[in-house]
Amino acid sequence: MDWSAQIDNYCERTDFSFWSEPANAVTNAAFLIAAVVVWRMVRDRADPGARLLLVILATIGVGSFMFHTFATRWASAADVFPILLFILVYLWLATVRMLDLPRWAGFVAVALFLPFSAVIASGIAAVTGGLNGSEGYIPTALLIAGYGLWLLPGKPRTGRGLLIGAAVLAVSLIVRSLDPAICAVVPLGVHWLWHVLNGIMLGWMILVLDRHDRSQPC
Repeated sequence: MDWSAQIDNYCERTDFSFWSEPANAVTNAAFLIAAVVVWRMVRDRADPGARLLLVILATIGVGSFMFHTFATRWASAADVFPILLFILVYLWLATVRMLDLPRWAGFVAVALFLPFSAVIASGIAAVTGGLNGSEGYIPTALLIAGYGLWLLPGKPRTGRGLLIGAAVLAVSLIVRSLDPAICAVVPLGVHWLWHVLNGIMLGWMILVLDRHDRSQPC
């Protein structure tokens, strides 16, 4: 594989210069801003899980900025890997801390995530013909919603918090999917809005995790 091969996936990019996607690049600050804001909200509580997620959240912003400026395969990997790491770490923490299951169950959930995601994403792609890569994130939205519904009766605030996160992710996935279809009408595209919504959503998800065991029941 040629890791230096360049990628053009978005309306905003018109060539392969560094700043060809200024809106897509600059809006990655949403991830960094979310990390700083949430850090200030949780810094007085010694929660290593939330702190680890905040570090990964900041890394997502950096990786996505690299992808939307360098636009190469290696930059795409720098964009995707932190997102996957965030999902897997959050899944383990949610399984163990929110569902009150043993640690081994958290590792089972992590191990099953990739095949679960591959099956769901490939099924959606087969039916729709592809959603500009957004089908790869739909399994995550389904998991968040599933955990939220499971927790709703016994831990209502946590359940509602997860359902809110799933709803925001669903909206952001619609935006992400629309980007290539509206280039002729909106040359700037709307992928930048995916960054803003995701920064908000991921920060929110960390807060839900941090607060869940201090906010029940209500």
